[in-house]
Formats: sequence, structure tokens, C-alpha cells
Amino acid sequence: MIRVALLAYDGVEALDFAGPFEVFTTAARVHARTTPGEPVFEVVAVAAGPGPVRARAGLELLPSATIADAGVVDVLVVPGGVVDGVREDRAVLDWLARVHATTRLTASVCTGAFVLAAAGILTGGPVTTHWEDLDDLAAQFPALEVVGDRRWVRQGRVFTSAGISAGIDLSLHLVEVLAGRELAVRTARQLDYPMPPDA
Repeated sequence: MIRVALLAYDGVEALDFAGPFEVFTTAARVHARTTPGEPVFEVVAVAAGPGPVRARAGLELLPSATIADAGVVDVLVVPGGVVDGVREDRAVLDWLARVHATTRLTASVCTGAFVLAAAGILTGGPVTTHWEDLDDLAAQFPALEVVGDRRWVRQGRVFTSAGISAGIDLSLHLVEVLAGRELAVRTARQLDYPMPPDA
């Protein structure tokens, strides 16, 4: 079973978080229909501390784990949003760096790329983010090769995606990478969402 952790924090963009959450949990459900007893994904929402977090538009989320008790993480996803606070939270950044050291894959959605860069996970090479934030990412982290007009960019085992809905595309691609194209296509069909082409 592949354990997917999504970081939740005050100011997170609701769809940045919920899009990947829906993709991976739907993939687990679709997989279970044909392979009962062999779960493929477990998805957990992780926050800095206990209690709810408030998404950018006011939606409250109740994560099921904290960075102190999140356990093993195979796939780490950092959604975007208003990231000013989380990218200055040393405990969260240190946790991200530690977890990334042993993940199979690490990904960001939208401005989550700023958080990965602040944590020292992105230090160079090609990356992307929301079109509105490309220039800021390049200015703040000049060692990065910031590219636009891409739904997602792969750099080894680290993936960054463009804004908001691109996180769904990236997550479907990650399902394909981790569990095969057939499950990814079936998951997209269940979501009534077009299977994205390669980035």
C-alpha cells in the first residue's frame, strides 16, 4: 500500500488540497472494486498541530494527523494557497525535508512550489507554479529554472504543477506512475474528468 500525505495549513487553496485528495482516494476505491483486500493508496491529511485548519476561502479542514505523528509517507503532496505563514514555519519545513528524504515521490501544486523551495527540496532545475506566480518564484529562488505553459514538470522524483486544477492532472499522472495507466484511466473516468496528456 502506498501512503499519500497531503499537507494542510491555514490559507491552503481548497482545490489544491481537495483535487489530489479526491484523485488518490478515488483511485483506491476504484482499485478495490477489482482487487479486494489489496488496498493501493492510503491518504492522510497532515497539519502542523491538532485541530482544524482554515482554507483560503474559509472552508475548515480537520486533518487526521500532525507532523509529530504522521508516520511513514511514501508520497508527499504540498498544495498551494497563501503560503506566507507555512513557508516560515521552521517545524513544518524541517518535517518536509525529513519526509522527502525517504519518499518515493514528492509533489507540489501551484504555490506549494514556494514551500518546497523554502524547505530546501527544490534547489535548482526545472519547476513550475501558477502562471501568476512564475515571476515571483524565479525572483525569490533564482537557482530554479521556472517554466510556464506546463501542467506539471518532473525533476527526478519531485513534481511541481501549475495552478489549482493542474493538481488534479498531476495527481492522475502520479497514479499512473505509481499504479499503472489502467487504474489512472479508470480513476479519471470515475471522476468524469479527462485523462490528461503528458505534461
